[in-house]
Amino acid sequence: MKENIILFDLDGTLIDSTDAIVSTFIHSFEEMNFDFKGNEEDIKSFIGYPLDIMYANLGIQEDRVWDFVASYKNRYRKISTQKTTLLPEALEAVQLAAKIGRVSVVTTKTRLYTMPLLEHFKLSEHFEIVTGRENVENPKPHPEPILVTLEQMNYNENTHNVWMIGDTKLDLIAANDANINSIAVLCGYGKKEELKKYTPNITDNALSAIKYIQLLS
Repeated sequence: MKENIILFDLDGTLIDSTDAIVSTFIHSFEEMNFDFKGNEEDIKSFIGYPLDIMYANLGIQEDRVWDFVASYKNRYRKISTQKTTLLPEALEAVQLAAKIGRVSVVTTKTRLYTMPLLEHFKLSEHFEIVTGRENVENPKPHPEPILVTLEQMNYNENTHNVWMIGDTKLDLIAANDANINSIAVLCGYGKKEELKKYTPNITDNALSAIKYIQLLS
């Protein structure tokens, strides 16, 4: 029997940080005197991408993107834990995952902002590796974050069975290109019809995903 390695995305998979992210984008637009013509749904549609790509997609000129990112980070670090909640059954999902395998996080957030959240929600003790934006050159949907994580976990295809659990196509594309299994969860930002294009495995949330893996173990 192969040992399970379970990789979790963060936003939309284990935590609901919508309020923190959206309100901070709006704050940065106001602080930087940018007349944002979109709405909150436009911001939500890009959650999962790196901040610089999100800002570019929302209309910020390339030469100003990093100023907006700096504005975002300055506020986000102050309000992230207060405006973020654990998704239903997320704690139970991580606890069960840790019983049936080795567990890590693969996120587009930087570790600087990820670790305080994991510690705040008492999740950090369960994770072997936390791979953030600063740990790779190419973020998801590129497979590099997954491959870097697996290398640190001494992955061996002959002895390990690997699963990536995420809520957007970015997680699933990265998993496919890394040649590992994937499960999409419907508790985040991706839509079911879109997610079905990239994985046959669709579940309601992280706990149901882990129970599926447990059945196959």
